[in-house]
Amino acid sequence: MTTETFEFQVEARQLLQLMIHSVYSNKDVFLRELVSNASDALDKLRLEKLRDDSLDADVSDLHIEIDVDKDARTLTVRDNGIGMSYDEVGRLIGTIANSGTARFLKELREAQDGGGAEGLIGQFGVGFYSGFMVADEVTLVTRHAGESQGTRWTSRGESTYTLEKVDDAPQGTSVTLHLKPADPENQLHDYTSPWTIREIVKRYSDFITWPIRMVPDKADGEDAPEPETLNSMKALWARSRDEVSDDEYHELYKHISHDWREPLETIRLQAEGTFEYQALLFVPSHAPHDLFTRDFKRGVQLYVKRVFIMDDCEALLPPYLRFVKGVVDAQDLSLNVSREILQQDRHIAMMQRRLTKKVLSTVKEIKAKDADRYTTFWREFGTVLKEGLVTDSENRNAILAVASFATTHAEDEPTTLAQYVERMKDGQQDIYYITGESRQSIENSPHMEAFRDKGIEVLLLTDAVDEVWVDAVGEYEGKKLRSVTKGEIDLDGEKDEKAGGEREKQTEEYAGLLGWMREQLDEDIKEVRLSARLTVSPACVVSDAHDLTPALENMYRAMGQEVPRTKRILELNPGHPLVKNLNQAYKEREDRSGLVESAELLHTLAVLAEGGQPKDPARFVKLVADRLERSL
Repeated sequence: MTTETFEFQVEARQLLQLMIHSVYSNKDVFLRELVSNASDALDKLRLEKLRDDSLDADVSDLHIEIDVDKDARTLTVRDNGIGMSYDEVGRLIGTIANSGTARFLKELREAQDGGGAEGLIGQFGVGFYSGFMVADEVTLVTRHAGESQGTRWTSRGESTYTLEKVDDAPQGTSVTLHLKPADPENQLHDYTSPWTIREIVKRYSDFITWPIRMVPDKADGEDAPEPETLNSMKALWARSRDEVSDDEYHELYKHISHDWREPLETIRLQAEGTFEYQALLFVPSHAPHDLFTRDFKRGVQLYVKRVFIMDDCEALLPPYLRFVKGVVDAQDLSLNVSREILQQDRHIAMMQRRLTKKVLSTVKEIKAKDADRYTTFWREFGTVLKEGLVTDSENRNAILAVASFATTHAEDEPTTLAQYVERMKDGQQDIYYITGESRQSIENSPHMEAFRDKGIEVLLLTDAVDEVWVDAVGEYEGKKLRSVTKGEIDLDGEKDEKAGGEREKQTEEYAGLLGWMREQLDEDIKEVRLSARLTVSPACVVSDAHDLTPALENMYRAMGQEVPRTKRILELNPGHPLVKNLNQAYKEREDRSGLVESAELLHTLAVLAEGGQPKDPARFVKLVADRLERSL
């Protein structure tokens, strides 16, 4: 057969060199990776055979086999699973991590500097290449179940790899590593040693549901011994808690999540009665790099009576818990259940409700008992969890109970809504918040001046989802959630007669200027009024109480939705010298054409102060330059 030679992409070569030159101190992980890939291949074949009885594939003895040859110094991991076609080998093995290679390289280098590289292998789909840490050459032979022709892939982990079609390949995949010499000083063990293989499999892969077999060494004069099974194959979720160690749970998590760091929390659930199922769920300690991408695969593994049915079963958890990994094993579902059937199955809906409540109650326990772990959880997953405030009204209160937010009360300590309510000032009726891109930008916003002046606490919300959930929730314990950038704000209260009289006097004094500016700025604003929220800045722009904010408008447009442009309200600070002088000039001049530019500049400055952009940047620069020139 013809052998074709291909070059690795540049980033792939860089990654290979990093892995080959001892990035990982614990090189044993290569075997864990290859066994995990083989297990996935067996799961996929079992599932494919359940769905298609006509598939020409032998499923009578699905297993993983490890074979060592001390003389040739090779180690082979072989499975009789689903296998790969020629095109699949070129696509999946010939390139490293179809997407995310550059990001992986960046994180790998950062982790290497910080000593955390161990947790990255597998996360970006590069587990197969861990073999190059211990081998000078890797050969892969595979044949897709139901096909007659196989494929051989070979590389020395340098700049090229070869692909060749072969006729005698068995069903499944075998990966043969031509091992480097043992080097204990660099943690490179003798991987032709059966004892070493047994120890690694027991430590990392004991829970694999398929038998992992190895032929023991043959003593002189003896017949070839029978293969021994190295793993127990016990489903951890079916065993009682006191029979399973934390390390065993953690290894299962690493196997199903491809995140080789330990999970933040392990959650067990066993439901009995008319519909029985067992669940073993894990909350990761770090958010996946692609958590907010369209291609992120969410959901947990679904088993029926310990038979693997599908990866990433989305129906078992809502999208805002998509970071949760684990296994759910149901007793009463059909083995050939499809994703479409799952979406309509009432038992699945019941399971989703129960699993969701269990995850949220577990997070609540973490919050109450372990502040450091809760801080880690909320830093990594708070943004995605808040999506549930919009989409899951049934569990909204439970989510709010575990949610915390940055606040003006303390720079480093987030607060819950319950704590905010406890600290509310006498007579304060609303929970105030402000949204924006960063804490610094919104803390310095003109809208915050009166709140800062009067010592009223404001929630500082900087995630994109914050623009949406505050409207969906609306109130908390009878207290309305109110944006400091929307509607009229009266922090003095109606009971302050002196303040009320002063406000009426100012409104009368500025009535002419307000009406005139409204006419001049008609294209951009719908109202000009005096402000009760400004103490330092001359002006600010606010949205009407029920209007969309500019950030929300931009969000909808980014999603392809047509949103009409909303005119906003310009508020003036009657105590600011600039506004006072503008009002005086308005009253004294019959020809007010020269004041039009001043009104335009005042409005644009207000837009800039909240982080917006001038409608016509070039014109704004010209107006400012002209004013500066006249002032010198």
